[in-house]
Amino acid sequence: MAKNKNVKVYSHSLQIELLLRHFAEISIDELYKELVTKSTGLSETRIERLQDRFGPNIITVGARNTTFTRLRDATINPFNLVLMVVAIITFFTDVITAPKPDWVTVSIIIALILISSTVAFVQSQRSNAAAEKLSSMITNTASVLRGDDFNEIPIEDIVPGDIIRLAAGDMLPADLRFLSAKDAFVAQSALTGESNPVEKDATYEVADLENTQNLALTDIPNLGFMGSNMVSGAAIAVALTTNNNTYIGSMAETLSGDRAKNSFERGVDSVSRLLIRFMLVMVPVVLLINGISKGDWGQAMLFSISIAVGLTPEMLPVIMTSTLAKGAVSMSRRSVIIKTLGAIQAFGEMDILCTDKTGTLTEDKIILERYMNMIGEDDERVLRHSFLNSYFQTGLKNLIDLAIINRARQEGLGTILASYQRIDEIPFDFTRRRMSVVLVDEKGKRQLITKGAVEEIMDICSFVEMDDQILPLTEAARTRAKMVYDLHNSQGLRMLAVAQKNEVPDVEYFSVADEKDLVLIGFVGFLDPPKPSAAAAITALSEHGVRTIVLTGDSEGVAIKVCESVGIDTTIHLTGLEVETISDEDLKLAVRDCQLFSKLSPSQKAKVVKALQSNGHTVGYLGDGINDAPPMHQADVGISVDNAVDIAKETADIILLKKDLMVLEQGVLEGRKTFGNIVRYIKMAASGNFGNMFSVLVASVFLPFLPMLPVHILTQNLICDLSQIGMSFDRVDEEYLLKPRRWDTRSISIFMVVMGPLSSVFDILTFVVLWFLIGANTMELAPVFQAGWFVFGTLSQVLVIHMIRTAKVPFLQSNAALPLLISTALASLAVLAIGFSNLAAGLDMARLPMDFAPWLILVLVAYFISTQVLKGFYIRRFGEWF
Repeated sequence: MAKNKNVKVYSHSLQIELLLRHFAEISIDELYKELVTKSTGLSETRIERLQDRFGPNIITVGARNTTFTRLRDATINPFNLVLMVVAIITFFTDVITAPKPDWVTVSIIIALILISSTVAFVQSQRSNAAAEKLSSMITNTASVLRGDDFNEIPIEDIVPGDIIRLAAGDMLPADLRFLSAKDAFVAQSALTGESNPVEKDATYEVADLENTQNLALTDIPNLGFMGSNMVSGAAIAVALTTNNNTYIGSMAETLSGDRAKNSFERGVDSVSRLLIRFMLVMVPVVLLINGISKGDWGQAMLFSISIAVGLTPEMLPVIMTSTLAKGAVSMSRRSVIIKTLGAIQAFGEMDILCTDKTGTLTEDKIILERYMNMIGEDDERVLRHSFLNSYFQTGLKNLIDLAIINRARQEGLGTILASYQRIDEIPFDFTRRRMSVVLVDEKGKRQLITKGAVEEIMDICSFVEMDDQILPLTEAARTRAKMVYDLHNSQGLRMLAVAQKNEVPDVEYFSVADEKDLVLIGFVGFLDPPKPSAAAAITALSEHGVRTIVLTGDSEGVAIKVCESVGIDTTIHLTGLEVETISDEDLKLAVRDCQLFSKLSPSQKAKVVKALQSNGHTVGYLGDGINDAPPMHQADVGISVDNAVDIAKETADIILLKKDLMVLEQGVLEGRKTFGNIVRYIKMAASGNFGNMFSVLVASVFLPFLPMLPVHILTQNLICDLSQIGMSFDRVDEEYLLKPRRWDTRSISIFMVVMGPLSSVFDILTFVVLWFLIGANTMELAPVFQAGWFVFGTLSQVLVIHMIRTAKVPFLQSNAALPLLISTALASLAVLAIGFSNLAAGLDMARLPMDFAPWLILVLVAYFISTQVLKGFYIRRFGEWF
């Protein structure tokens, strides 16, 4: 059939864009008709049908971490490819072209491939299962109209046509058409890169949107998109598209690129590249030396390729994956959930923790302690007005609102609610730091009631209620009011001001411009007592090298009071105004000593975090509110809690199931343990491989035969790899945990250059013993020589793990964990069983004479003593071990 050239074929992303533009332009009635929904939401039958049709509301495009891909990655990697090449060449030389086929070497290589692939796959499966289990402990929900009321349901259960209620702090759970919106500002930076929130408006008519083709899709005012979040205001919307059919889902292939690597991952890559470069230099050198000196180029090629395998740290991915997964599971037992495994290292590296005070330093149980008039006397009228404000606002009710509502009900004020109706509200935002409601009572009297930060409320007041009179807010009256505020604020009460006015226009909608000429009527004061554990936790963090800095939006007085009670130095403290006005260079100097910043906006918090990073610190930020998202995103490690607002949990790398600094401190130590186990393996692999290069070069130059056959090298490699699996479960010395640990490539290079040649010295000493004392110095006795170096080389690599794993004396001052003891013991027994029995013949070696055993023990003991002595010198010279 001929193709119709006039038919346009659109990409998936363009189809989604055209569909969303269409939904934006049609009327609400037409929209309901097309989505087969209504203002009261979807029926249960319709929901089930849509869930079967569209599936979970999860973006899956670009997701590649399937069982098949994990199996593929475990099997097909550079290390296994080298082994496969060696297996193919060996198959031709030992089986196809040999007079008598020898399957031993080929079988061992295949076994090496199968075992290494199986270990890597099993560890990958376990890591994935652990990650999925941890992820399931964190859920994001949305308020959806199901049945007769709005209910919180998991975001993945949302379907097109659902009616959704949004408030400040909510993530947009799908692509939406706004049905109503009040001061709804949405952050779309994840989609557009624009840092400023944009206002959404449901009141645009179709006629206003006739030219939507001239607008970017994200600029259309009545559309909202998955991946963005509500900064302020409230809205009702209908879900248009979900999962891969959303705007961000349609672009997921391009947006799902690999995340930027952190310093640890970049460091691991650099060391891996260094070792591979050494390997690439060694292979041709060894090939030429053995080919020229021994005349067997085929055997020389196999030997050089086998050396390449032996010099490659092929267990690094397995050790890293299993160690990080174990660390994540261990941290989960301490109520710390890791969203991305790579965050564990940054957690252990963190040397500054920035945190808000509410819920971390305090009990997070805010109590309304005082409601007072302008002369500091208790006044129920102030409580009544603050109660009406908190109850009738439709945004996110925080702990302060709930404290006011609870206290008002206790005082019997709940009955007044029936006398009022809400006309409109002006939601809270972090610039104005206040919120207002407009109410009408039974008699038709209108009233605007505002509560918020004291300075911000006083700025919009023209009058003050004092001594039952409405008076102008003169400078003297302002000073008097400020004295009342300062007195109670210095006593640790968090103070908000309450104001109102009765001259309210007879209109339906109100804006910030209406917040003027108010009457200041009083203050409400809240108490959030310090946590008993906070001081101990801050001390523990300090002892482990983590400095705690408080970044709060609260006023100076209450922040100082709380910080002093938990042991944070407040001698130097800065306010948001000071942060905003001083230069970046001056701020970098200020943050060196300042541990308390108060009255900060979200952007100012992020600015402080950035200044700390500029001074070379690894900064963690702990927060749970909308205002914490910017600094959390700026920080090296974003930390939130399970009951945080959606955007905070989404931004965070780590989730605490308990908002407690002591839990955080335990998580930091677990992160350092994980980092330590990985670094120990890397230093051991780097130094061991570096030393093996010298040994191979010496043996290739001076011996008339190969020091080991390819099958010997590969078998040794397999045994050593299996012995190292237990490193993922090893302990770390307490001294190592006392300070943050950062990736240091220079430290690894120094360790490699200092410790690597030591193993070569004892390899050469073993050559001397075998050649002169055992007499394995002819071509006929080459299998004895090869067996001797095979046994010594394997035992030295396996047992030196215990020397390198600790800065102390192994077994006497520091013991390895049981899994590592078992893996190294089994590996040692296996190599001794091969070398001193007839099993050696199966690997083309000769059984070692028992005369070699004392020399083997002597050289090994000398090697370990030398390692311990050199370790002491190294620590004194460089101030660290690993």
